Amino acid sequence: MIETPYLLFLGDAPDMLAAKVAQGIKDWRPEFAVGQFRLEGCKADMGLPDMTLAEAKAAGVKTVVIGVANRGGVISQSWKKVLVEALEEGFDLASGLHNLLRHEEDLAAVAKATGQTLHDVRIPSVQYPIANGVKRTGKRCLAVGTDCSVGKMYTALCMEKEMRERGMKASFRATGQTGILITGGGVPLDAVIADFMAGSIEYLTPDNDADHWDLIEGQGSLYHVSYSGVTLALIHGGQPDALVICHEPTREHMRGLPGYKLPTIGQVRDTALALAKVANPECVVVGISVNTQHMADAEAKAYLANVEAEYGLPATDPFRYGAGKLVDALEAV
Repeated sequence: MIETPYLLFLGDAPDMLAAKVAQGIKDWRPEFAVGQFRLEGCKADMGLPDMTLAEAKAAGVKTVVIGVANRGGVISQSWKKVLVEALEEGFDLASGLHNLLRHEEDLAAVAKATGQTLHDVRIPSVQYPIANGVKRTGKRCLAVGTDCSVGKMYTALCMEKEMRERGMKASFRATGQTGILITGGGVPLDAVIADFMAGSIEYLTPDNDADHWDLIEGQGSLYHVSYSGVTLALIHGGQPDALVICHEPTREHMRGLPGYKLPTIGQVRDTALALAKVANPECVVVGISVNTQHMADAEAKAYLANVEAEYGLPATDPFRYGAGKLVDALEAV
């Protein structure tokens, strides 16, 4: 178990999106997020107290969490001084990066010497099976996106919260490092060997009560040439009964790919649904989740109204305006 509370390490994150791990923890487990630690030049700010390691210690922090999700998932050399000092001051370290803490010889040596723990949450802890495509009981909803980091995790978490408030049976199923740090469990999908990715999602969403919904955290995008593989594994392994299309309308290009424009909501709807019907012919698209954080309220509401009119589906920003419309649509499935 990762000990709480946390000091969120933002390093030299170039923007808020690069610190999405920290943002997710702060938004969904605020009781764990005591403060933040930023290096010079950091452009991200969680609105938490900026703390030194000594101040964090005095505040009761147990674990320093690397809250940055940079391209490639690497531990920057510019972070090392602080991370080493954190271990020496008696903190554990937790990371969801591909570049594992335990593989960094200096960090591993200091952790061993101090008796502190290195938590690498992106390591699969289960020997997953190869997917068999057998239909499972219960219901499943998957968030799919036009791009990476458009709000797929937030959509699923918001829907779970709304459903539980209504007394519905619902479980958020984490498939990435941030979701795992928030909920304490899940599948680090992009670290699973490719042949077993779809099987890991079958494992994550087993047979359940007929009226129980698994809200599966989406990853990547079918239209993102870097990460489309994890998206397809989710679609086939999840065998969703329902899809929610997620979109961020202010993007000028795909995340990290300046030469690629975003697909339209309609393109993702049609492509994802066709692929979902391979594993579950009864799958339907129930709604559209729009991340409007960079839009003023009036602009956001007008955009949502236009999306609903264009696609004939309920559209909302579930974090800003609630997930009621999306849950209403699920109840009709």
